[in-house]
Amino acid sequence: MTAAPQIPDESQRIAAILAGQREQFHDLIRPYERTVYAMALAMLKNEADAEEATQEAFLKAYRSLATFRAESRFGTWLASIALNEARSILRRRNQLPTDSIDDNHDDQPAVSPALLRDWREIPSETLERAEVRSILRTAIDNLPLLYREIFLLRDLEELSVNDCATTLNISVSAAKVRLHRARLLLQKELAPQLKHLNPKRRWFPWS
Repeated sequence: MTAAPQIPDESQRIAAILAGQREQFHDLIRPYERTVYAMALAMLKNEADAEEATQEAFLKAYRSLATFRAESRFGTWLASIALNEARSILRRRNQLPTDSIDDNHDDQPAVSPALLRDWREIPSETLERAEVRSILRTAIDNLPLLYREIFLLRDLEELSVNDCATTLNISVSAAKVRLHRARLLLQKELAPQLKHLNPKRRWFPWS
């Protein structure tokens, strides 16, 4: 019986690419193409700009692959490159705020575990409805950029909070606070519209 061919893991693919097997780069980035583009589109709100940011991120990842030290996951490293590309485009539009929200964490209330539960708990059959998808997309677009970034990294890219902090170059506690605030802002905007669609559904686990 012939054994099935072994699929190389990411570290093996990266080693092969650096050794000259450049054709493997597309296989390396294939699992991330859709989510990187979706993250760029959610940040930039423009398909052409999102495509530009995505392609430039992949190109820079290829050129800088030798600098990847595997101290974080490849997907986290790639997301940070894509995030920086999107930020560069926003700077060119003069839309990137120069002030940063570095929170005084001692003044923040404790974050309830319910508030940190994954938003993917919203029933999948509801998310499949075009109307709800549109409402959710608009609410995410309306988030201030700093909160939109953390929400997209955590709930779209599905990075851990630690990886989100690494990608954004902030502390873990700052990442938690930003995520907490992002979800509260989304709840505030979404709740009236979602309850209008279905008043009997308990849309949020903490409401």
